[in-house]
Amino acid sequence: MAIELSATIAQALKTSMLAKDKPRTGALRMIRAAFLEAEKSGKDLTLDGAHAILRRMAKQRVEAAEVYASAKRQDLADVEKAELAVIEEFLPQLADADTTRAWVAEAVASTGATQMGELGRVMGALMKAHKGQMDGNMARKMVQEALS
Repeated sequence: MAIELSATIAQALKTSMLAKDKPRTGALRMIRAAFLEAEKSGKDLTLDGAHAILRRMAKQRVEAAEVYASAKRQDLADVEKAELAVIEEFLPQLADADTTRAWVAEAVASTGATQMGELGRVMGALMKAHKGQMDGNMARKMVQEALS
């Protein structure tokens, strides 16, 4: 399955190179390099593994853009945001707030959690059931609200 994603990225890279779109080409090359690095480590790259790599890269771009913006370097923050947009094209959509809230309620009910000290147990059940389908930070805040 990751082979399909790699092929899609390779095709997008070829198209961006022909269009002479340097920023997009650079971002796609970074993605491709990260996938090749993961494959060289000796593990087969699964679709979940590829998505984890893309999520990590997206998180790095968000953090870097925030740092650049706080340092009054909007030009560099814009570069990071452009790379983030390319990375997000290949990530699956995360669940919206309503869906996440329903999953949180389900996890709280299934674990029988009633106090804030059981947050880890609820988050564990939630992440086990819906890993990669939701924003973990948003889910954590919702769990905290549900338990308080």
